[in-house]
Amino acid sequence: MTSTRKMPSDADFEEAILDLLSQRDADKTICPSEAARALAGKDPDAWSRLMPLVRRTAVKMMKEGRIEIRRKGRAVDPDEFRGIYRIGRGGAVS
Repeated sequence: MTSTRKMPSDADFEEAILDLLSQRDADKTICPSEAARALAGKDPDAWSRLMPLVRRTAVKMMKEGRIEIRRKGRAVDPDEFRGIYRIGRGGAVS
């Protein structure tokens, strides 16, 4: 993101995640990079700088029961997971 572009708010991250999930079948997931890219704008490199913020938002949303963070198709502990993950709707069967 360029210095003239405003950093997305927590609400922006939540909205991006929920919007992307709403475009998928109920049992499907999204890649966190999709949310970052949706918020990055035209700067092709900005999305990678947003990834830690997407992760933080996903953890918060999972603790609130709004989404699930999954690895290998199974929900994980939001405080303990590492590595590559996907985001799915909360309460979905893994």
